[in-house]
Amino acid sequence: MLEGLGASTVAVKTPAALEGLDAIVLPGGESTTISLLLRSAQLERPLFEAIRGGMACLGTCAGLVLLASTVLDGREDQVPLGLLDVTVRRNGYGRQLQSFEAKCSGLGPLSGDSIAAAFIRAPVIEALGDGVEVLATLDAEVPHPVVLVRHGKVLAGTFHPELMGEDRVHRYLLELCG
Repeated sequence: MLEGLGASTVAVKTPAALEGLDAIVLPGGESTTISLLLRSAQLERPLFEAIRGGMACLGTCAGLVLLASTVLDGREDQVPLGLLDVTVRRNGYGRQLQSFEAKCSGLGPLSGDSIAAAFIRAPVIEALGDGVEVLATLDAEVPHPVVLVRHGKVLAGTFHPELMGEDRVHRYLLELCG
């Protein structure tokens, strides 16, 4: 998605790979596994420091769980980075069979046409801390409609915009770099 927008990308597998980056994407997947891989690659602290130091960041689905300050229904050995003051519930919409596609309403810099989103074993944002800005909400009657948030240069969503060919979230990440 980022390359399609003209950005060059690299896979970050070591702390040295963080050097010189303007932004990082923490992707979807299984948040506990990603957390354990960050720890085993000794990336957890350097990643925390890079983002805390002002590197722009996008966390999608599991990436949101990694960035959160509080994770509900996580494993005891899963330690979130605590870079985004939100409370999330892992698999908040249910298991794999409850995965779905939906339209979301963009707010602020993402207002305009609906945002197409895929929710795959998606987390739910249950609470927002001070200064966390809501950028998109689910166009459905649900207890927790907030699906995309930002605080500073940290952007995180409960869904996968890339699976729907939706580039506005990634485009906004690139704007945060400038």
